[in-house]
Amino acid sequence: MKVTVWNEYRHERKDEAVRKIYPEGIHKTIANFLSDAGFEVKTAVLDEPEHGLTEETLNQTDVLIWWGHLAHDEVEDDIVDRVCQRVLNGMGLIVLHSGHFSKIFKKLMGTSCDLKWREANDKERLWVINPGHPIAEGIGETIELEHEEMYGEHFDIPVPDEEIFISWFTGGEVFRSGCVFHRGQGKIFYFRPGHETFPTYHHKDIQKVIINAVRYVKPVSRTKPVYGNVPPLEK
Repeated sequence: MKVTVWNEYRHERKDEAVRKIYPEGIHKTIANFLSDAGFEVKTAVLDEPEHGLTEETLNQTDVLIWWGHLAHDEVEDDIVDRVCQRVLNGMGLIVLHSGHFSKIFKKLMGTSCDLKWREANDKERLWVINPGHPIAEGIGETIELEHEEMYGEHFDIPVPDEEIFISWFTGGEVFRSGCVFHRGQGKIFYFRPGHETFPTYHHKDIQKVIINAVRYVKPVSRTKPVYGNVPPLEK
């Protein structure tokens, strides 16, 4: 399976505190544990030509992972359309943390994808609310993150096709933190944790969820449906 990890790669170059946690970038940290899990992984960042998401790269990608925050508006609309079409054609998409406000996620959801937030070192407890789901395989009843940014409801997304995690924060808020959506022939998984100033992607359970999600949203091997005007099947 071929995975492409996309990242803005801005925080890590501007903020020394972030660089200490992710010296090679968030994308490299994610790519490393996915490679260790046996996937064929490449990375792409915002400032590469075509944001690193050329037709060739996307056509060779089974699952695309997306992390963005500072520069959602800098992603070119034609690249967003290109990614969207690949998802509709079957490519899996995993959107992480602040990627909820990315152009591609909002385009696929059709809503504002807005939410409440607070950057105050809250403890986050993710409850597994769908324990039989493949994305939750190998995960206990909860995942605890001692320090994370708070996201709170209402999260302006369509009703998910599947919900796997719900988060509670020490401020009292809750949030739908693990949601699956189907669009066309593709599957999308939104996973909330991952603020850049905390070592969330070094957490083994968070890594396990992302590894499971890659396997879950991978393309289904089947013939593309036929659309348009067709003759009757029966005489």
